Amino acid sequence: MARRARRIKNEINVVPYIDVMLVLLVIFMVATPMMQQGVVNLPTVGKSDQEVNVAPLRVEIDAAGAIKLHDKEETSDLADLKALVASVQAKQTVTPNRPVVIAADKSIRYEQVMNAMDALKQANIARVGLLVQPK
Repeated sequence: MARRARRIKNEINVVPYIDVMLVLLVIFMVATPMMQQGVVNLPTVGKSDQEVNVAPLRVEIDAAGAIKLHDKEETSDLADLKALVASVQAKQTVTPNRPVVIAADKSIRYEQVMNAMDALKQANIARVGLLVQPK
């Protein structure tokens, strides 16, 4: 009895792979909307209901990192800034909660601006903002 030589099958049956891919597609399509998405609550900007009659106190940080008040000539560091702004705020009888804006040179590190904001917040300044130039 002569044995027949087996032929090598050179075809790949892809139907099971397609079935698996369709099942995975359905699973991902169902599971994706159920995943919790990150939500960022951004502040809104609009016109204030209250009229601000007093100009904000302006803290300037120059390119060298020196901190000073806008109308003062002496420079200070962060520790002196708290005391200086607190003394100016204490002298204000009409508006004791005068807002403070930081005008920083664009070439300084952002960390210096954040340190100044932190120092002002530690000095119990309720309203701290950043001063920018419009384009």
